[in-house]
Amino acid sequence: MVATIDVQTADGVVRGRRGRRVLRWRSVPYAAPPVGDLRFRAPQPVRPWSGVRIATEFGNASMQHRAGARIGPRAYQPTSEDSLTLNVTAPAAPSSGPRPVLVFIHGGGYLIGTSALTLYSGARLALHGDAVVVSLNYRLGAFGYVDFSAFGTPQRPFDSNLGLRDQVAALEWVQRNIAEFGGDPDNVTIFGESAGAHAVLALLATPAARGLFHRGIAQSPPADWALNAEDAQVFARRCVEALGADPGDVARALTEAPANDIRRAVDRTSGAVLRERPGLFAICPVVDGDFLPKSPIEAITDGTAHRVPLIIGTNREEGTLFARFADHLPTNPTRLHALFARAGEGVEARVAAAYPGYPQPRVAVRMGGDYVFWRPSVTVMEGHSRHAPTYAYRYDFAPRALQLAGIGATHATELIPVFGVADSPIGRAFTAAGGRRGLLAVTEQFQDNWTSFARTGKPLPSWPAYTEDSRATLIIDAPTRLEHDPDRAKRLAWQGIRVPTLT
Repeated sequence: MVATIDVQTADGVVRGRRGRRVLRWRSVPYAAPPVGDLRFRAPQPVRPWSGVRIATEFGNASMQHRAGARIGPRAYQPTSEDSLTLNVTAPAAPSSGPRPVLVFIHGGGYLIGTSALTLYSGARLALHGDAVVVSLNYRLGAFGYVDFSAFGTPQRPFDSNLGLRDQVAALEWVQRNIAEFGGDPDNVTIFGESAGAHAVLALLATPAARGLFHRGIAQSPPADWALNAEDAQVFARRCVEALGADPGDVARALTEAPANDIRRAVDRTSGAVLRERPGLFAICPVVDGDFLPKSPIEAITDGTAHRVPLIIGTNREEGTLFARFADHLPTNPTRLHALFARAGEGVEARVAAAYPGYPQPRVAVRMGGDYVFWRPSVTVMEGHSRHAPTYAYRYDFAPRALQLAGIGATHATELIPVFGVADSPIGRAFTAAGGRRGLLAVTEQFQDNWTSFARTGKPLPSWPAYTEDSRATLIIDAPTRLEHDPDRAKRLAWQGIRVPTLT
């Protein structure tokens, strides 16, 4: 018989699973299902329930291509517009006081992903830091990051920045309820990877998120993603055209069209934009002048973002994953040349001088990964450090299996030590050709620093804050070391380069 545990939330009782070491509640709703007339609308409150809601299994992933919701070799999480739920993991042992809370936002380019992925299990992180770990689903792609508000009517309005609004709603749920799960609502750290790391930065720039979290961790954020209002309207119009909607009745089409038809139209349009404008990712938050008044990178730089402690870093070989398995980053000379052609005269030569061997394929991959992830992250490090404590890292650890595969310390590989899954099938595959001792060492580095930061607002004392004078950067490897201003020539070469626009 499965042991269970009931908790009273503000909306009703949820029944989770009691394990030997951890307690888990899965797919707890934090907002009403955004379906029917709530499609493309800001998240609405949960309708309270009577009795006990069973919260022992994962529910739906957000609408996306089926492949994006893959959670195992042949297992896929069901996808649906009804997906606004979160999961809570807490140590089973009693605590002498409220535990720090870590809220994880998954990545996937704002197009794919699910909190049900086994890798994102918060059990080992919760136990290591004596913390409560929360993970969440939020609206993706067409339903979360396309601004259709211009096509709304007084009778059928549409809202902007829906995925970002969902994340705020989830943090509001944490404030209302996490104490019942043993967490401290006054000590909340948000952390995420890739698009989830960008979400951390976007939340820093979102006025409605003020006071809902107290520190942030951004792992490999594409930090300067954001559409201006004009580009957002152009992109939305192209999506509507791809859907084949009647120009005089777009609101009805967006309300009534099958979800997968809308998803496919937006996915096709997004892909076309990337081919036309290498480096421009149109599925992202919109500077709407309201919910998101400024782009995250602008707000962080000018000091109007929330001034909370921040850890931010990237991986040494971000681009190799995409060059091998995806086809949408500027990781080859042709795309890089097209990108630089819009950046100004002499820019390509200046950057290429900092990458000896360019345009050799391997060098181009490194350059493209740096462009998308490292270049704007340095701007965040500089800008945020002027206003709040900032800690910078670079993840260099690559066991022999990844070296042999030619991808090295690539995008997302730091998630394995962050979540402490060295003993899982993916962790064992990671070190099948050696490197287990190194993986255990970097796991300890990550989890010690992440949980110290969540508890106190500071990582371990051996990791000094980043300033524009020192540029102290923790190089997480086996062994870990501290460097000042790593890759200085590359940093200087990238200065002043911005993402292209659509218009």
